[in-house]
Amino acid sequence: MKEEHSERAGGTESTRRSFLNNLWIGLGLVALAEIVAVAFAFFRANRSRARQVDPEAIVTAGDVDKFVPNSVTAFVRGRFYLARLKDGGFLALSRKCTHLGCTVPWVEKELKFVCPCHASAFDITGNVIGSPAPRPLDIYPVSIENRIVKVDTSKVIKRSEFRAEQITQP
Repeated sequence: MKEEHSERAGGTESTRRSFLNNLWIGLGLVALAEIVAVAFAFFRANRSRARQVDPEAIVTAGDVDKFVPNSVTAFVRGRFYLARLKDGGFLALSRKCTHLGCTVPWVEKELKFVCPCHASAFDITGNVIGSPAPRPLDIYPVSIENRIVKVDTSKVIKRSEFRAEQITQP
């Protein structure tokens, strides 16, 4: 009789153990499936966002003649400055300092951008003329169609130096 009891106990224990093992494997597979689904949704969302063209990303600045050479005009909606250089070319400069991201105002009297956070200074082309900023201000692509200046704020161009080919001529 003792043998029967131990057989039943052994059989029950084995069945219970295999049930719990199968349960843990099942739960692990469900958790793995959830992780894969979340990762897939994350990467798919980025791809669909990249394909969408934001109609407000293109900012129409105005007629070419509206901008005086060697001047800077702030565009609050686009969060950029449109600089018209002495030679008549245009640059759309980001308002964020490349040091820590503070908004840099244009100081008309000194003809430069001065960061209020750590005193970085930039000339009208966005070049660093006073540290601690590590590189020039970022720029946005500028296009001129039928003498109308347009700036695409969806594409930020990070640069290490100012080059003449970055200027858009009318």
